[in-house]
Amino acid sequence: MSSERLVVVGSLNMDLSVTVPRLPRPGETVSGADVVRGAGGKGANQAVAAARLGAQVRMVGLLGDDALGSELRERLAVEGVDDRGVRQLPGVSSGLALIVVQQDGENTITLSPGANHHLDVPALGTLTGGTLAHSADTLLLQLEVPLPTVLAAAHQARTAGALTVLNAAPLPESGRAELAELLRAVDVLVVNETEAQGLLPHAYDDWAEHAEALRALGPATVVVTLGADGAVAADAHGVCRESGFSVDAVDTVGAGDAFCAQLALSLGSGTPLGEALRRACAAGALATTRPGAQSSLPSTDEVEALLGDVTRRHEGESEVHHAC
Repeated sequence: MSSERLVVVGSLNMDLSVTVPRLPRPGETVSGADVVRGAGGKGANQAVAAARLGAQVRMVGLLGDDALGSELRERLAVEGVDDRGVRQLPGVSSGLALIVVQQDGENTITLSPGANHHLDVPALGTLTGGTLAHSADTLLLQLEVPLPTVLAAAHQARTAGALTVLNAAPLPESGRAELAELLRAVDVLVVNETEAQGLLPHAYDDWAEHAEALRALGPATVVVTLGADGAVAADAHGVCRESGFSVDAVDTVGAGDAFCAQLALSLGSGTPLGEALRRACAAGALATTRPGAQSSLPSTDEVEALLGDVTRRHEGESEVHHAC
């Protein structure tokens, strides 16, 4: 186990997914394969991803007092995630995600938040005992739980001197003033292309320019993920680009969560931004090679193997694709 300590405040869901030849259009029925059931939720996914990558992870969140909730909590324990910050609420259902996956890996997700919606600020205080993070910790946040709770967590982490990473997904349809305050309270912002565009009034011709513009909203570091095309990041020292890794993708569901977990761990341990971005892209790429959310998340050994394979293939070339 590594010395990196990660606290995740976020969602826990049960995922029901089905693979189809193509995503249905509105009003259309498309036949697919058998339904696959697995543990999910962006918070839990990122917690499990970090644990597989060698971190000491504490999960903070809510489940329903139902069979799904008990199963999801058991999955955290199996993965070595500290679940003492997780509670099951009587009379409440656990979160549920309905996922449709196209054969090339693209997907759509419909989410029923269940107990996740009950993670308000008082609940956060009860679950953490008033101490969310320490200066040695990294806090990883997403937006599948109420925005005021995420904001409160970010403020607590900043007071404690912890590094705070926000994966701003999904973007809320309301509460823009709180979202703006949240962006000023985090150290690192991670968004995909759609989320990056949703945070600014207009798009830029280049994603590097877009990332720089997002930094003006408050985060010291901004990372924009570009799917199979890799990612671009901007901080006070300039811009880094990673063109991504060539893999046989079957399902992109867990890719963003693997990326965020690896990025948070790397930056939390003091890894330079360029190398952290490269490692995150490797983790995200590996997650696309297997179906499911948590079932697809890679280990440290797998990330190292992919990085080593790419390094060997690029030996002797005049230009390395991940230069920053």
